[in-house]
Amino acid sequence: MLVEKRETAGITQTELAARLGEYQSLVARLESGQRRVDVVEFLDLAMILKFEPDEILKRLMEVN
Repeated sequence: MLVEKRETAGITQTELAARLGEYQSLVARLESGQRRVDVVEFLDLAMILKFEPDEILKRLMEVN
């Protein structure tokens, strides 16, 4: 879902990483599932990528 939201926003991994104050490799690990997103990062991602956090949480609950 993170890839979908990032691509919809028209942002590259490098651009997202810069806005988060992180390296591109962190974004790649988050998107591939190699690293979990913590709550603060999740809220930052929602703000940057302009999505409603509860929308994603509902989708995740449906999958599991």
